Parts: sequence; structure tokens; C-alpha cells
Amino acid sequence: MKSILTILFLLFITVNIRAEYRVYQYYVKAQNPFNIDQKAHMVTSSLDPTTYLAYHGGPETLKVDLLRSWMCLGDTSQHKDTCSPPIALGNTTEATE
Repeated sequence: MKSILTILFLLFITVNIRAEYRVYQYYVKAQNPFNIDQKAHMVTSSLDPTTYLAYHGGPETLKVDLLRSWMCLGDTSQHKDTCSPPIALGNTTEATE
């Protein structure tokens, strides 16, 4: 009886497990002045800054500036798109009285 309750408890726990991941948004520019593509561009990736830079050639190749990051529920397996960034609440440019 105790083993059945343990199994049911473990099944209940595994059903409620949810995955999440962090998404990073970068501003990327080539470091090499002789590179054909000198335009900076925006990149959204689930790779953290250190891993992204190492995967794409290191600091000698790219300059990576982190703009923002956010959490998403689910996973990115099978080449699923990352979730959209959250909407900013409020307007910070308005003067408050």
C-alpha cells in the first residue's frame, strides 16, 4: 500500500513539472574591420552571452552587447520559436506629480 501511494505521489509531481528557459536579446557587430558584414544587427537567442560569443568565434570576431533578457515557459526543442518579450508596464518618460 505504501509503494502505491509513493508511485501516485511521484506521478502527481511529474505532471505538474513545467520547463522554462531564458531568452537573450543582443546587439551584435563584427570586430574585424575587413569583415564584409560590418552592419550591427539584433539577435534573439536562448544562448547566454558567454556561450553565444564562444559559439560564434569569440571576442576577436564579434562584439556582443546584451540589451535585455526574459523568461519563457516551455522548451525550444524541435526548433520552436522563442516567446515574445513581455510588454513594459507604464510609460517611464511621463513626469509624475
